Amino acid sequence: MMREQSSEDTHWMRRALRLATKGFTTPNPRVGCVIVRDGAVVGEGYHLAAGAPHAEAVALARAGHRAAGATAYVTLEPCAHQGRTPPCADALIAARVARVVACMEDPDPRVRGAGIDRLRRAGVNVRTGVLHDEAAAINAPFLHFHRTGRPHVTLKCAMSLDGKIATRTGDSKWITGLAARRYVHRERAQAGAVVCGVGTVLADDPMLTARFAGVPRQPLRVILDSLLRTPPTARVVESARDVPTLIAAGVEAPAAKEDALEARGVQIVRLPSDNYSGVSLNALLAELARRQVISLLVEGGGETHASFLSAGLADRLLWFVAPLIIGGRDARSPVEGLGATAVADAVRMSRLRVRRIRDDLLIECTPAAGRELNP
Repeated sequence: MMREQSSEDTHWMRRALRLATKGFTTPNPRVGCVIVRDGAVVGEGYHLAAGAPHAEAVALARAGHRAAGATAYVTLEPCAHQGRTPPCADALIAARVARVVACMEDPDPRVRGAGIDRLRRAGVNVRTGVLHDEAAAINAPFLHFHRTGRPHVTLKCAMSLDGKIATRTGDSKWITGLAARRYVHRERAQAGAVVCGVGTVLADDPMLTARFAGVPRQPLRVILDSLLRTPPTARVVESARDVPTLIAAGVEAPAAKEDALEARGVQIVRLPSDNYSGVSLNALLAELARRQVISLLVEGGGETHASFLSAGLADRLLWFVAPLIIGGRDARSPVEGLGATAVADAVRMSRLRVRRIRDDLLIECTPAAGRELNP
């Protein structure tokens, strides 16, 4: 009987995890919920965005009176505190569910264990740990933020087979195909902030927004610009009143340029320099953490990527490889800086995952712990 129950729990929890991936919830975790009674789904839902109803509330509303005596499969411990929405543990108790199965405990100190404890004290049978690793992967930025106190950092690039991100003249549109670019837009929407260097702004004039139907929020746009070279005519500046935009400037950047950019709605934060970048990346991450930004998608050029790798601040790489050859000894590469002096000093990657996205390849990997690139 236990084996049958375990198999059934795994089946329904996989469905809840698929629902969780539909959310754009930062700084909240992505959560899915499936309510099952007598072997059939009576309600399900997911957390769409911060401020929207939680997954449990959506599923309970759809289940109605049928939730009584049912099992609720939730990808994260139900919350037990009053935030912008009521406590989900209380809602499950009020609906008289008989059992709750959760992938893992919530690391948020406002919740950690309290939701499970409240359910059990109310007589609800609770099981945890089902598909724990899969749930942890979906919420890696959320878990990382609450474990370390700093945002989770993903470096993203699109390069040719010969490792070029632009031609020798600077042209980079488009290296990858439409499907890969759509994938990136979804990654942007799920990130707390999108980061690039001022060199990318000057060369490409990007918008850095998530562009697809139904996106509930735009990420904060962050420009690394120690001397405030970002022109007032840049698209990120002209749209700053509609999409939040932050420029990380150095302490010696001209005050007149700061005033001109702030007049257009850009936020300016002045940060000290470090050995890796014109502005301290550690100071930037601390500032973003203070703003409750839990994840960054870095879409910079080679120097920006090198700065994060040199500082040991890259947690994940998303490397798109397109089936074309650009060539050119002066064409830009995805990681520049001085680089390693010996292959033995290179930053090794682990947890490699390779997928095909139409004609392009996506390599997802993690830098080995404790390895940094020479600045």
